[in-house]
Amino acid sequence: MGAVFAFWAAAETFEVFKTSEVCHNWGMERRNVVLTGFMGTGKSTVGRLLAARLGYDFVDTDELIVARDGRSIATIFAEEGQAAFRQWEAVIAQELAGQAGLVIATGGRLMLDEANAAALGRRAYVFCLTAVPETIVARLADDGGKRPLLNVLDPAQAIKELLEERREGYGRFRQMATDNKTPEQIVEEIVTTQVTVTFPRGISHNLLHFK
Repeated sequence: MGAVFAFWAAAETFEVFKTSEVCHNWGMERRNVVLTGFMGTGKSTVGRLLAARLGYDFVDTDELIVARDGRSIATIFAEEGQAAFRQWEAVIAQELAGQAGLVIATGGRLMLDEANAAALGRRAYVFCLTAVPETIVARLADDGGKRPLLNVLDPAQAIKELLEERREGYGRFRQMATDNKTPEQIVEEIVTTQVTVTFPRGISHNLLHFK
């Protein structure tokens, strides 16, 4: 497992920017950076490092919900059901959309909701972190039952089914593979490679003019 954890420590395409230019815009306009993707792809770990690199504040939407509600996510699911948690996500998405200078690591399903994606993606760069099912299973092996959607007899099969179910939704965003990479390598890829910035459909083109 040590080797596994060594890896850790909407949509329309408009223009292509070298990330050096993107970073300049991040610094000037302080557009948020949103990290979406399935659980176990490294959103929180990468997000914290990326925030430090950009001089931004870091927000994990799951952690924020737990802090506001006072209960763990598993407890929210058990006591009030998934719908209550999704309502929390909607509230948090609208709140964070009005702020700037944030790296936001979202829950795995938050950006699959059209209203959430429209709100958070309006003035943000959105990246979807990805990993193959085997990588995700290995990373979540010692998670201690903290993932309610995986509290099933066959978590590996559940992961494959959920990934397929969400494939189209995640596919709307810029993809960033995390398999066999350290968090530092993923951050470096985000800030130094050439990127195509993608946003959910329906967002005003007037918000996509960069200097």
